[in-house]
Amino acid sequence: MAARTPKDSLTILTDLVLPAETNPLDNLFGGELLARMDRASSIAARRHCKRIVVTASVNHVAFSKAVPLGSVLTIEAKVSRAFSSSMEIFVDVWIEDRESGEKEKVNEGIYTFVAVNETGNPVKVPAIVPETELEKERYEGALRRKQLSLVLAGKMDPHEATELKALFT
Repeated sequence: MAARTPKDSLTILTDLVLPAETNPLDNLFGGELLARMDRASSIAARRHCKRIVVTASVNHVAFSKAVPLGSVLTIEAKVSRAFSSSMEIFVDVWIEDRESGEKEKVNEGIYTFVAVNETGNPVKVPAIVPETELEKERYEGALRRKQLSLVLAGKMDPHEATELKALFT
């Protein structure tokens, strides 16, 4: 199975924020944003492994800035690291300034997807080869994030979390 690069999985979704998708402050509902981020992540994961994928977890979401009604919203998702059958997807969320067209990052998230076969059993996925400095940084951090999630879920002994331990030694 040939390794792939993060750009092979790059998924960009651009959409407009409409009134039915906003709260009483005329900002995009957080749940609506999460659904859009999940869809973009799903496409990125599927592009990477060419298999059926399912959301395993939403590891992190930062709602840094509200997304106002009428905003042009762009969601960029790509695989940051692949493990045996799971993939970490990093998602960046941008809005465009209405007048200048400049993009501003307003949110980000990290999702985990698992590749499965037609009966729902996990299957192996290709490795990932990061190319840019940001991709390398996210790739390196992915193992620490995975170990932390496993420790917190009680699925890994903290003493076995070597990447996490290395942060404190």
